[in-house]
Amino acid sequence: MLSLQFGAAIATELFDEVGSAGASALRLGLAAVVLLFWARPDVRSWSASHRRSVVLLGLSMAVMNYAFYEAVSRIPLGAAITIEFLGPLGLAVALSRRWRELVFVALALAGVAVLGFGQQGSVEGSLDPVGVAAALVAAVFWACYILTGSRLATTDPGIGSLAGACTVAAIVVVPIGIASSGTDLLDVRVLVLGLGMAVLASVVPYSFELRALERMAKRTFSILVALEPAIGAMVGAVLLDQHLGAVSLLGVVLVVAAGIGATATAPADQTPLLPESA
Repeated sequence: MLSLQFGAAIATELFDEVGSAGASALRLGLAAVVLLFWARPDVRSWSASHRRSVVLLGLSMAVMNYAFYEAVSRIPLGAAITIEFLGPLGLAVALSRRWRELVFVALALAGVAVLGFGQQGSVEGSLDPVGVAAALVAAVFWACYILTGSRLATTDPGIGSLAGACTVAAIVVVPIGIASSGTDLLDVRVLVLGLGMAVLASVVPYSFELRALERMAKRTFSILVALEPAIGAMVGAVLLDQHLGAVSLLGVVLVVAAGIGATATAPADQTPLLPESA
């Protein structure tokens, strides 16, 4: 999670030069290159079902990453990841099938509402509505990513599958980035930052995630994911000087508490698999 958020912080340095579309293209395109070189997947040996799972995961990654970077380019990192967390939180509650856990959804929604009214300090005023909408789209596709990723993880959690999914995502997003930023993507400084972003925001977290899921109970993993909004807020404050006010921090706490409560009270046999976000 720390690696992922540091990668997102690097992305904010690129927004003025290549925009959110260009940053997404660099992240997914360069991550695909690194992973393909590392894993060298034998796609011809994959079954039709395996290929479908890889494609669905890649499409989910493409929309999730593009929407998340569009959100981060408009609203603080901590706020964006908090709103995005509504996706896995909603899925966690849906899969638990326990009506009492709807209280955690209400708690999370209250947290997001508090964030909307509580921007203070160096980030003043209400949240940009387009940024909020983009974060909500990212939330929906984070849930889709969880469903497709958990399915793939149960059949083939190898790096080759991740390389294939990143390649699919790159095929979708890179043309958009090229159309938006053109030759600016080839600037040496942009490419260096883009490579760092790709490694920190995709290669490292996704690879560690696969290792963790091989050794960690899904229930424990799910609870740990609930910490991501707080980590996003921390990284935003340390690296980007995006200091959320006391009221906004309360919103982050509410969403984190809702995520921990929803996953901690879910039946052990129904706790969803929660991979990393965008």
